[in-house]
Amino acid sequence: MRITVPDRLAVPSEVLAIATKLEEAGFETWCVGGAIRDALLQLENRDFDLTTAARPEDVQRLFRRTVPIGVEHGTVAVLDSGNQPHEVTTFRKDVLTDGRHAQVEFGVSLTDDLARRDFTINAIAYHPIRHEWRDPFNGGQDLDRKLIRAVGDPNWRFQEDYLRILRALRFAARFEFRIHGPTREAAQANAQGLSQLSAERVRDEWFKGIETARRVSRLVALWHEVGAARIWLPEIRKAGGGGGDQKAVDKLPRDPVIVTAYLATDPASLLTRLKCANRDIERGRAIREWRGRYPDGKRFSDVRRWLSETGPAAEDLLALLPASAPRSPLPSVVEAIRAAGDPLSLKELAVRGEDLITAGVRPGPDVGEMLQRLLADVLEDPGRNTRDHLLARVREWLKAA
Repeated sequence: MRITVPDRLAVPSEVLAIATKLEEAGFETWCVGGAIRDALLQLENRDFDLTTAARPEDVQRLFRRTVPIGVEHGTVAVLDSGNQPHEVTTFRKDVLTDGRHAQVEFGVSLTDDLARRDFTINAIAYHPIRHEWRDPFNGGQDLDRKLIRAVGDPNWRFQEDYLRILRALRFAARFEFRIHGPTREAAQANAQGLSQLSAERVRDEWFKGIETARRVSRLVALWHEVGAARIWLPEIRKAGGGGGDQKAVDKLPRDPVIVTAYLATDPASLLTRLKCANRDIERGRAIREWRGRYPDGKRFSDVRRWLSETGPAAEDLLALLPASAPRSPLPSVVEAIRAAGDPLSLKELAVRGEDLITAGVRPGPDVGEMLQRLLADVLEDPGRNTRDHLLARVREWLKAA
């Protein structure tokens, strides 16, 4: 697709109002960031950010409702009438970085501000009032060439913030762009610096990559190519080296936990390292335990037992099914079982523990064991789930004991 630079962009009215107020106060203001890039790619993105000559205190003075989301880095969120935040950031340049954080200097030009950005495709600015474009690093040309290229020296760009390596991989997978040779080489050379990043930042980038990549298999391959997987995702091996099939993964829903669990040899360990929520770690653990252990989709009783044993994990396991058995009848059988309201758990039995005690079962472990036997009976045939039938079975088993 040939990139066409329009004379005007459809900037949201709320963003235009903020820019207009800043300009009228004497502060040069431009639209920047992903919304500009996506507009040129003809992709929907209404999250327009503004960069301005105004300092944070100027923005807070001009607008009544603001949130200081990153004042030390020059960013203030301005709330519109619908309480939606719009980021306004002062022109800045980095003066000191450690690979994770940067100290910035204000009072610089737009070109200086664009020069500190990660990739050329993200260093394009649009003036929403004068309808001017600024593209000092030929980002538009790189969009045309489907190229991810660092602004300036790629080694310096990555050493300023090693997370930019992972962002390069995400953009390449999202847009199916190639990474410029020197930028790729610099990513590989600086990959060890990724170990300095917080697990939360890496997790967010990995998850966002899964959600946005056109093909997750391409994202995984890129993480391996630059060495990022070796540092943060060692449980995800290269294609053919264990875990899930990295081509079949493209058939899965874009749930980051499901995808990660499918690819990893030890999902719980990986999700723990990425400091995921406990519920997601447990999902990963259940997927590993049950992965590949699907019932015969033609036998309703087997499917009911499987649903009973897997519990909440059944949903994730069903989501994984297209990658291993795309033509399995299992999903339709599960749907039929649920539509029929077949009992699948102890709480759905027609009797309770006190009913069994009244019938002669000794209080204690015997009650639990008897309930499990009754559940197995009902999973075989849901029509047996009546109080009369179940108590009759209890009396029969007690008599035979």
